[in-house]
Amino acid sequence: MSLTLYGLERCDTCRKARNWLDRAGIAYTFVDYRAHPLPAATLREWAARLGGFDKLVNRASTTWRNLPATRKQPGSDPEWTLLLREHPALVRRPVVVDAKGEVSLGFSDRLFKARFGG
Repeated sequence: MSLTLYGLERCDTCRKARNWLDRAGIAYTFVDYRAHPLPAATLREWAARLGGFDKLVNRASTTWRNLPATRKQPGSDPEWTLLLREHPALVRRPVVVDAKGEVSLGFSDRLFKARFGG
């Protein structure tokens, strides 16, 4: 299984997800999207697969709360992608993409067991 886990190096939830995959013996590639910014096309594809940018954005984050009100209502996909490229911490973490292109967000033991078995 070809698996890519996208997140932030210092994110606790991303660490938990990586540890879970390691313990389960599931090979994956980790991409820190702060160090390696994601192309706008990738962000648009994820949003499309997940049901929109609203599903992709973590509105509970400190980064979101600190944004000016005018930035919290992007009116178009280009505005959303610009916002997420400027503030990668707004993307819910981790993002997991498998070889088939299936995209999922977040980590919990139950979620990963359902997706990967175990």
